[in-house]
Amino acid sequence: MDLQFITHFTDRYSYYDSARMALEGGCRWIQLRMKDASSEELEQEAVKVRALCREYHAVFIIDDHVELVKRLHVDGVHLGKMDMPVAEARRILGNNFIIGGTANTFEDVKMHYEAGANYVGCGPFRYTTTKKNLSPILGLEGYRNIISRLKAENIAMPLVAIGGITKEDIPVIAETGVVGIALSGTVLRADDPVREMRELVEMTRQLGVESDWQMEYFKDEKYNKK
Repeated sequence: MDLQFITHFTDRYSYYDSARMALEGGCRWIQLRMKDASSEELEQEAVKVRALCREYHAVFIIDDHVELVKRLHVDGVHLGKMDMPVAEARRILGNNFIIGGTANTFEDVKMHYEAGANYVGCGPFRYTTTKKNLSPILGLEGYRNIISRLKAENIAMPLVAIGGITKEDIPVIAETGVVGIALSGTVLRADDPVREMRELVEMTRQLGVESDWQMEYFKDEKYNKK
């Protein structure tokens, strides 16, 4: 079980601050998500966060902006349900970039798999204030059902649980078969976000799945499966 961190702007922390604290706490996968920012603001922040991620040897994903990902040569892009289709992003980026997609149903996951995605952010687990226009809540049973159907159709697609997840949720979510957890608000609302992330990283390591599953997955032939 491994952790992804999605940046979020709050009254206390900038996008850069949130990424820095997650990295200091041991997270090694950062997704820069700035839905309401201008292209110029996004690029300025992306350049700074890219430098941070390189310093910490962390994977750096930018939300939505495929051309910016290619121009800055970061690790990859995450595409929401209203963003560019995964197949089009794969055509633009080729096989040397990570592409993740957002999913709420088995059909979403299968579509992303067939289009060439490397992983899927699946959710929301519960209601969250960090994202607008939420899809229907999945809960534990939703993850179990999707993973059961993936196994039945022999589809090997890493699922990352996302949406309103707290520290207390992680052990039970891990039992569903997802390979990762994406967090944002639960870290930033803590009195000490760096310490909170350290505790979360340690918790996920103790769940019995090797850390850095992403890099193990993406460095072999599966990364270039499409």
